[in-house]
Amino acid sequence: MLDVAFDEDRVRARTGNAAANLAVVRHMALNLLKSEATLKLGVANKRRRAAWNRSYLLQLMTGGPDRG
Repeated sequence: MLDVAFDEDRVRARTGNAAANLAVVRHMALNLLKSEATLKLGVANKRRRAAWNRSYLLQLMTGGPDRG
């Protein structure tokens, strides 16, 4: 799932703990995208929408509708 949504195979972070740290962040983002149920979209499309729409990103990160 991470490879499909985040193209994880192309990540070039290989030194130190960078790869593990980025994997943790990706897992957190994937869990947020999967748990969001207001839109019937795939994970990749939700991720793209969050990049384009700041209120939707806020909704994803807070777990609720945009409050203003």
